[in-house]
Amino acid sequence: MKNKGYFVHPTAIVEAEQVGRGTRIWAFCNIQKGARIGSDCNICDHCFVEQGVVIGDGVTVKNGVSLWNGVIIENNVFIGPNAVFTNDIYPRSKVRHNEVDKTLIQEGVSIGANAVVVAGHTVGQFALVGAGTVVTKDVPDFTLWFGNPAEFVGYVCKCAQRLEFPQPVDSQTGDARFARCAACGREYRLVDGSVTCK
Repeated sequence: MKNKGYFVHPTAIVEAEQVGRGTRIWAFCNIQKGARIGSDCNICDHCFVEQGVVIGDGVTVKNGVSLWNGVIIENNVFIGPNAVFTNDIYPRSKVRHNEVDKTLIQEGVSIGANAVVVAGHTVGQFALVGAGTVVTKDVPDFTLWFGNPAEFVGYVCKCAQRLEFPQPVDSQTGDARFARCAACGREYRLVDGSVTCK
């Protein structure tokens, strides 16, 4: 059905009062009161979004994902099917903590199918977390991670293609290295393990 400029499938439960225009919420989703969802999002079948979750604009959440209080998803993030998020590093049945452990997924991140993001970490801008990867520490911007636990395997462009950083060609650049994406032409600078898009 149509409701306030966004689409809700007849089987979905949407109690949230803040859902942006153009967002689509599909079958058997449960969006709790107090969650916030931006514009032009796609929340696929069988997703659960708990109160306190913040989802930015242009986010895709594929089937079977649960987002718990304390998870913040910035704009244009892709979350693959059955990815797992947590919000309690020391969980016990019937034990409630005063504060949840927060997780931040920054702009443009892609998280692969069945990946796990353990609470209390930040996944940096445009990083790519491979399918089945288990994130147990912060992930820097523009980096690519695979495995359990997650291991750094390279750098990625905003368009998701791998980046190759050759060694500096002269002493004037110091430790800086530069790369151009072969797919889209964007240019990047790498200094001390940190990548910036020029």
